[in-house]
Amino acid sequence: MKEKLVSVIIPVKKITDYLRRETIPAVLKQTMSDFEIIVLPDRVSREKFPKTKIISTWPKVGPADKRDIGAKKAKGKILAFLDDDSYPDKNWLKRALKIFGRNERIAAVCGPAVTPPTDNLYQKASGYVWSSWLGSGGAGNYRCTIKPQREVDDFPTVNLLVKKKDFLAVDGFDSKFWPGEDTKFCHDLVYK
Repeated sequence: MKEKLVSVIIPVKKITDYLRRETIPAVLKQTMSDFEIIVLPDRVSREKFPKTKIISTWPKVGPADKRDIGAKKAKGKILAFLDDDSYPDKNWLKRALKIFGRNERIAAVCGPAVTPPTDNLYQKASGYVWSSWLGSGGAGNYRCTIKPQREVDDFPTVNLLVKKKDFLAVDGFDSKFWPGEDTKFCHDLVYK
């Protein structure tokens, strides 16, 4: 198969309505088209989506292992990690690739986990609390709020893109750290 520019990797326990109706359709609406989607549920699924490979991870493994499996199967030069309840903007990949293009030394690009506009009032309230300093102790403040571009050394995998060569250079995610595999991965990427 031809190498892709981006592989969007989504680890899941199972294929949910949110994944079917929100996440995958939002990825498919990207303004750039050179990407594939890899969904990693626990069990085999017969569902089909355009540009999507579904890879069972039975026997059951955790999110870090699923991301590593997805990275090994990925045809993309860039690995883009999402959660199954995320909703990327139509220019998500285009904007991230522009940042990668500014400097060859950039290994990863990340962005906030913003509550989707279609979420219900309870979900929006939860997103608001998490994005506040009081609700997250500061973590959600920079992870869930749109802020000016800057350098960071820790970010969750909900909206994290990394060059595959750099991902492989640090041996991907360490599944012994869960939760926290994303922090460990970012630390390895920045300091190794």
